[in-house]
Amino acid sequence: MEQRYLSPSVLASISGLDLVAKTVVDGFISGLHRSPDFGFSQEFAEYALYNPGDDLRHVDWNVFARSERMYLKRFQGETNSQVTILVDASNSMRYKSGSLDKLEYARFLAASIAYLASQQRDAIGLIVFDDEVRQYVPPSARQGQMHRVLHALEHAEPGKRTDFGKPFLHCQQFLHRRGLVVVFSDFYEDPKKIKDALLPLRAKGTEVVVFHVLDPEEIKPKLGEPVILLDMETQASIEVSPDYARGEYTQKINQHIADLKANIQSGGMDYYLAATDKPLDAALREYLGVRKGRL
Repeated sequence: MEQRYLSPSVLASISGLDLVAKTVVDGFISGLHRSPDFGFSQEFAEYALYNPGDDLRHVDWNVFARSERMYLKRFQGETNSQVTILVDASNSMRYKSGSLDKLEYARFLAASIAYLASQQRDAIGLIVFDDEVRQYVPPSARQGQMHRVLHALEHAEPGKRTDFGKPFLHCQQFLHRRGLVVVFSDFYEDPKKIKDALLPLRAKGTEVVVFHVLDPEEIKPKLGEPVILLDMETQASIEVSPDYARGEYTQKINQHIADLKANIQSGGMDYYLAATDKPLDAALREYLGVRKGRL
């Protein structure tokens, strides 16, 4: 039942990014924790997942007895980490074949992760970029920060071409604490250049998770006849035949996805392919998997 509320087509009908984020996260959490004795959706902000090496004195054994899961009791106002979200708002992110374009999907997922992080008392920040940093909300856990992040996401509009160097350099210059950087983009760039732009963040101890946002038609196009395709960033056009789409193009996009994944992972970062027709729970599981295993 929860997955129905996490599907892109349903989320597209919800008015307000704050309500989208709450719907996604509450549905996701209730799906993870079905025990009637453990109201995790209400108590989530007060607990952190236990990781090996954590101080056992802070484990809530009453919760463990009911749920057979180990959580650390938190204190009011504690900030666990710093989460900075980067959203690519270049023109190619406008593409869609279904109910959501890539930017809308990234916006929904970014808002959900921001909401989830705020529930964990994390400091959250945001960078919206194309070939420049268009909006920057410095990481903070103070009151009203979630509203500031959502406001910036709501006003993220498709811009020009992508330049990954500038937003990542911005992170290096202004992020003074170790934490987590989450990047949403369609990543139409040389995978090694993307890796090289991200590596300085890893060198400073920051964890990085990359969400590769693609439309399903970009991954596996379904063409019944030749079409003229327009590059949304350069305005260059090319005629594409069904045979090319099924053959050479499919090989190239699969190779690009494999190369990007390999480069990201070889740099000690996490990669996830987020197709815009997939429910958001899988992406949230990936995010929580990074949090549980690394931070």
